[in-house]
Amino acid sequence: MFKKVFLGCILGFSTVLCSAQQVRPTKSSEMYRELKTLKHLPKVLYLAAHPDDENTGLLSWLVNDRNLETGYLSLTRGDGGQNLLGTEQGAALGLIRTHELLEARKLDGAQQFFTRAIDFGFSKNTTDTFKQWDENSITADVVWVIRKFRPDVIICRFPPTAAAGHGQHAASAVVAEKAFKLAGDKTAFPEQLRYVNVWQPKRLLWNTFRFGAVNTTAENQLKVTVGQYDAQLGMGYGELAGLSRSLHKSQGAGTQSVAGIRTEYFSHVAGEPAKANLLDGVVKTWTSKGNADIDQSLDKIIAAFNFNNPDLSLPALLALRKKVMAIQDTELKKDKIKSLDRIILSCAGFMGEAVTNQPEAVAGNQYNFKVNLISRADNPVILENVRWLNQSENLNRKLSKDSLITIEHDIRIPSDAALTEPYWLARPAVDAATFSVPNDTLIGLPEAESSLNVTLGLKIGSEKFQVKLPLSFKKLDPVRGDVVEALRMVPALELKFTQPLYLVKDNEDVHLSVNLKVNSEQKFSNGKLNLMYNGERLGGADVPSISGKDITIDCIIPKAKLVSIRSNRLQLDANYVTDELTYNKKQVLIQYPHLPSLQYFAPATVAVMKSDIRSAVKKVGYIQGAGDFIPEFLHIAGIQVDVLKDEDFYGSTDAAGGNGSQNRLSQYDAIILGVRANNTEKKLGRWMPFLWAYVKTGGNLVMQYNTNQDKTVDQLGMYPFNIANKRVTEENAAVTFLNPNHKLLSFPNKITADDFKGWVQERGAYFPDQWDAAYEPLFEMHDTGEEPLQGSTLYTRYGKGNFIYTPLAFFRQLPAGNAGAARLFLNFLSAQKN
Repeated sequence: MFKKVFLGCILGFSTVLCSAQQVRPTKSSEMYRELKTLKHLPKVLYLAAHPDDENTGLLSWLVNDRNLETGYLSLTRGDGGQNLLGTEQGAALGLIRTHELLEARKLDGAQQFFTRAIDFGFSKNTTDTFKQWDENSITADVVWVIRKFRPDVIICRFPPTAAAGHGQHAASAVVAEKAFKLAGDKTAFPEQLRYVNVWQPKRLLWNTFRFGAVNTTAENQLKVTVGQYDAQLGMGYGELAGLSRSLHKSQGAGTQSVAGIRTEYFSHVAGEPAKANLLDGVVKTWTSKGNADIDQSLDKIIAAFNFNNPDLSLPALLALRKKVMAIQDTELKKDKIKSLDRIILSCAGFMGEAVTNQPEAVAGNQYNFKVNLISRADNPVILENVRWLNQSENLNRKLSKDSLITIEHDIRIPSDAALTEPYWLARPAVDAATFSVPNDTLIGLPEAESSLNVTLGLKIGSEKFQVKLPLSFKKLDPVRGDVVEALRMVPALELKFTQPLYLVKDNEDVHLSVNLKVNSEQKFSNGKLNLMYNGERLGGADVPSISGKDITIDCIIPKAKLVSIRSNRLQLDANYVTDELTYNKKQVLIQYPHLPSLQYFAPATVAVMKSDIRSAVKKVGYIQGAGDFIPEFLHIAGIQVDVLKDEDFYGSTDAAGGNGSQNRLSQYDAIILGVRANNTEKKLGRWMPFLWAYVKTGGNLVMQYNTNQDKTVDQLGMYPFNIANKRVTEENAAVTFLNPNHKLLSFPNKITADDFKGWVQERGAYFPDQWDAAYEPLFEMHDTGEEPLQGSTLYTRYGKGNFIYTPLAFFRQLPAGNAGAARLFLNFLSAQKN
């Protein structure tokens, strides 16, 4: 049910909305492109399943060469993938990939959209996918985006067949065709029509491809030439596409910037077939809409545009604005006025920001802000008024050309101001495959616009504009220079367990600690910290007073409280109650150099593994891969973990003439390779001989999954095995023990079928499909209807030691608190002790 209408633009008094933290003029070359885009009416929507599925070369060409408004609709935010940057998974990874897409769109110029679909991980066909996704609700989301964006042509990246290579890929094509046919039907999703009108695109196409050995192109398909050189960019569109795609850093999607033209192929799916080009039969000009005077004005503005003095175009642009405001097509008017106003402010050289000197704020508190404004045009820009959230001030002040003005003001944040977090994470998900969106009209947006803004009333010539400046934080970084980011709203008090996971035996008390982070100057009195399980209070503490600084509370949950809880995984919830207020959230802050600071809030919870989890190792070496939770888990389990560096492998020889580095490696009960270490650690080729020697002399080497993409070492094992794109995506798939009495399944934990219960997302991926006879497979498993796979764990003796290759998804199971996975992994580490 759609609700809470949001009017993005009030006609007659246009609002310029700022997607960044500052309103800044674009480069004159970009202004020129935006003017040419304003002249072209058609729009194109590209549609696929995930971040990095988009054809950035085609997007770059459509935007910059054809000057068409172009959008990319990714059904998901990439929540189910792997992360080459760090340990973030799930929602946190989806947030990273959302903003990587936004950074990519800043380069290629396209717009970005999403549905509510959650990427639940790899699926093998559409049947599997739609067991998770609600096909109707995702189709509704796509219809909503079509009706809002109003594209004339929709292009799918994938077909609805096995050639798509991924069930979610194929599902994106299925949903696209359904939505294409329903978007113009007023009986389909009629609740949307309170806010948008029906819209029927002209055609739906499939952008065919050559991916490896799969070639779906044909010479009888529609073809376009892309990749041309653009002097204003200083590169070809293929080169720009490489830069754009390489911003998908969490996926390791770095792509070459390839110069030169190439051919894109398209197969007809639905609608009116195209004979000569993508836009056959599409209304392209203002003249075709009965507004020849607008076409004529734009032609003159474009012909006379001065790249060195774009403000010379302002009188003509302001006159054009009056003409656009007079057209009858309300939707076209709203759309084009928004674009035109951005061009006008850029031509005026207008910059505005509303900044404070601290990154976080609490609702109800007051902060000092500076509004910095400047214009660089001879045509005067008049600041008529300023609205400081709930207070208005009339100024009628002229912005002198190229002279910065600063206005200081204390702003009290409304007491009901929402926390700063992505709108799709503000509520618990509907289910494992669908986000809950509190305001249905937000669907499709990559992020919500700020609700905390300083609003400027500007006048340029006789035209009036409203410009919203989001409340922002600004600092001078000694390396990065000026950093301007969103002011992040946080609760007055946050809670966070000091460990992400606790291990406890069945007959032990649980000792844990909770940090209470104070973000406000207010005093908290007579509070109570509660530790809850399924609504029952298991423990906690009275907290007489908190004032001004963080505190850590140590708590004990008596073993008697745990006796009746049969699960081997408990999720404990913490809350702090005082003065009839309850605080129960923890901040998740994500910071990478290529992204703004990202924040969301999660319940203050922790997983407790309540099981008989034994280990026979005390000290392990760890080679970092793409980032996983294993070192932290091992620390929690009481095992010393050393991250191995160059000096651990090849240092000076010892006094007896032996290899000193080999002596250093021999101190470890086991050495672990992090996930995708062969793809990320470029020194691995030099280290492998030392690792093999370590095993041969009695060591234990445990290697997690790798892929064949960007390999450092061709042969990872002492005996060869071949990594394939084989996987078991069903997390509850039956597991057959090929040798139930194998030592890896017997010591120090006896592994049974129960240890494979409660796994999340998948069993594992990138299983070997061929291996030397020296290896012994431990398990057999498979997805429904598929051939059994035995490559989930390979074991061999080598010399006096052990080598284990295991692409089982321990990097997902251990953070989730899966005790069975923990027991199995510790068995692998203990192989040399048995």
